[in-house]
Amino acid sequence: MSDPAIPQIGITARAVTRLREGHVWVYASDVTSDGGAQPGDLVHVFGPRKQVLGSALYSSSSQIKIRMLVREQLKSEEELLRLVRDRLALAVAYRKIVVKDSDACRLVFSEADLLPGLIADQYNDIVTFQVLTQAWDRPERRQAIVSGLQELTGVGHIAERTDGRIRDLEQLPPLAAGMLHGGKSATVVTMNGVRFHYDALSGQKTGAFLDQRENYAAAAAYAHGTALDVCTYQGGFALHLARTCERVMALDISREALEIAEQNEKLNAAANKNEIEWIEANAFDLLKDYATAGRRYDAIVLDPPAFARTKRNLPAAVRGYKELNLRALQMLRPGGILVTCSCSFHVGEADLLQLLTAAAQDAHRAVRVLEMRAQAKDHPILLGVPETHYLKCVICSIG
Repeated sequence: MSDPAIPQIGITARAVTRLREGHVWVYASDVTSDGGAQPGDLVHVFGPRKQVLGSALYSSSSQIKIRMLVREQLKSEEELLRLVRDRLALAVAYRKIVVKDSDACRLVFSEADLLPGLIADQYNDIVTFQVLTQAWDRPERRQAIVSGLQELTGVGHIAERTDGRIRDLEQLPPLAAGMLHGGKSATVVTMNGVRFHYDALSGQKTGAFLDQRENYAAAAAYAHGTALDVCTYQGGFALHLARTCERVMALDISREALEIAEQNEKLNAAANKNEIEWIEANAFDLLKDYATAGRRYDAIVLDPPAFARTKRNLPAAVRGYKELNLRALQMLRPGGILVTCSCSFHVGEADLLQLLTAAAQDAHRAVRVLEMRAQAKDHPILLGVPETHYLKCVICSIG
């Protein structure tokens, strides 16, 4: 029997099918009764025939009303906190198996680690976490997360990252990023032998793009000669390419990001073949100018931001990705390497290959796929939840 103190949520048959296929979300349009649930409540979920579907976290404001946790009925808040501790332990243990050559990784990847709405990263001796839903913002749950991360990692410094837009959407009060344990917010991390500055209280997302870590190394293994890194951010690809290429140029529209990239270059100067040329510019404008001027490269990396944050943006996003890839193909020498990425979930692997094919036809270039890659293994892809497979990376040889 369901505990009457825990709200009972009714959902449609359509939502039941979705859950049985492995997804963990129920949208507002599929909730038939909310049982009086309050923001962030632990709830029990039932199908249209009153069949028990499990326990979930409830959001009063999100279009994703329900995020499933388990197929059983958790009986109390204490059971939920024990579940959080157990899943944090499993997440950390998994990283110890899959993360190599790095002291920085994603520790918790939301739905993929069965802790939907929670992100946690480790950067050497600092751990950061970010709350994306009402449920994890409750003080006792937040404390369980902080205590669990501290105990499982042994790290002395824990920071909370915040996203004002997400907190607004979840109708959570404004909250500034800050240190919750310890006082050190900046450190140096190593990925694939390349060193990076990291500040827990600044930068995009949770501060660095850990999801490209394995792709950085793969790109460097193929790249040679003169290389161009487009949308470099803090120099991730460029710093890896600088160890294998004779000359590297890297561009980004953000002066702040490029300043950090230059600091990162100084950390790695002894291992780089030459200084990197950092360029502040709009990628579309610069690539058009360079292609028109007849510039040539042996390797080009395209790692733009997400152009399609919603499905509505997909047509414009495809045009943008195609434009960048067309310009890159026009500038690559025969035998050159193209590393092209998309972090837009709505631009699927098939979409990326299709637009790359169209760009190759327009550029009159033969393109051979060397590798199809995704995000690093510490950002696992959970079958049944396609949103966890968001990063696509294609490495190509150009004829």
